[in-house]
Amino acid sequence: MSQFFQIHPENPQARLVKQAAEVIRNGGVIAYPTDCGYSLGCHLGDKNALDRIRAIRRLDDKHNFTLVCRDLSEISTYARFDNHLYRLLKNNTPGPYTFIFSATSEVPRRLLHPKRKTIGIRIPNNHIVSALLEELGEPIMSVSLILPGETDPMTDPYDIRDTLEHALDLVIDGGFCGMQPTTVVKMDADSIEVVRVGAGDPSPFA
Repeated sequence: MSQFFQIHPENPQARLVKQAAEVIRNGGVIAYPTDCGYSLGCHLGDKNALDRIRAIRRLDDKHNFTLVCRDLSEISTYARFDNHLYRLLKNNTPGPYTFIFSATSEVPRRLLHPKRKTIGIRIPNNHIVSALLEELGEPIMSVSLILPGETDPMTDPYDIRDTLEHALDLVIDGGFCGMQPTTVVKMDADSIEVVRVGAGDPSPFA
């Protein structure tokens, strides 16, 4: 049965954030709030936790996962981009965007798009996520919390607990945090393409 932490969305309690980070380090799967709804997350290098998330979402091995990062310096470890793309990122993060880049060799192969060797990257504008990433010291492997057969993400942490309490190790209640998906932007040295328009303003990337 999952633990349930009520963490303040503006002033996250350090004790609970530390405990949540330990759950992730120890191989746990968590549900946590972002600036675009709730997501499922686990440790970057944990294959068993990744397989558990795939089972919850009923995802095949072709589904792209996202690395949720603290800042631009952390992104540069996992994604390839030039100075022009760096400036665009700096001006639009943190925020409700997912950026798709060519991945570096630091990204585990099982997380990559099988043909294009790309990875999704996020820096959410959410105090709980920021505190959790700071405590962890590395990205969270993540995917939106959309149950099989549904099109919208789950938005109520109590519903998440009731539905998934035996599949998760921790549910973080950070209040309502929206349900509109991120705007997805594919970026490389030759082109910038808005793949999906969501909560983030697409105009900076047009």
